[in-house]
Amino acid sequence: MNEELTLRVERLVREAVSEFLNNGHAIPISVSARHMHITQEHLEQLFGPGSQLTKMKDLLQPGEFAADQTVTVVGPNRHLFEKVRILGPVRKATQVEFSYTDGRHLGLELPARHSGNIKGTAPVILVGPRGVVHLQEGAIRALRHIHMSVTDAERLGVHDEQLANVRVNGPMGIVFENVRVRVGKNANLEMHIDTDEANAAGVTTQAIGTLV
Repeated sequence: MNEELTLRVERLVREAVSEFLNNGHAIPISVSARHMHITQEHLEQLFGPGSQLTKMKDLLQPGEFAADQTVTVVGPNRHLFEKVRILGPVRKATQVEFSYTDGRHLGLELPARHSGNIKGTAPVILVGPRGVVHLQEGAIRALRHIHMSVTDAERLGVHDEQLANVRVNGPMGIVFENVRVRVGKNANLEMHIDTDEANAAGVTTQAIGTLV
């Protein structure tokens, strides 16, 4: 297949996917592997005074990106995960997001929480190239959720903070219940689930669900 034909096929595929998403209740699904958000204070403790997050790649949500920086996370049983990716930009609170299986590996009882709700959550140790942070709370299993714009919410007939159900078809098809709707002015339509949920439903990259 020559380059011109390849580009034409790719364009037609993108147009077909776009048309599908804009008609009906289709929801693109992304799988969130373990990652963390960080404050400027903790970033400097781990990577040195004056450190700034540097962008590896943009994420789908406007202004968000995967950073070049990674850390090692150590659990209370001294098991660890290396190269846990930091997502930018910096935040007001440091938070580490794991799946249930990840938590078992680290010896953590992870509470299922919405992002940002970290009060009383599990403690972990963060190790960077220039320092260590004993995080007293902040390790969670993030509850499934859907990002969408105001326009998407109106089209889909849902509102901010509503709990919705999303069906995923296929050999391991499943209905994800209690999916929190998060409406943002410039948000892009995208549902987030963790790796345990994805494995249970046979979900891979660029999967599509249906709002039910």
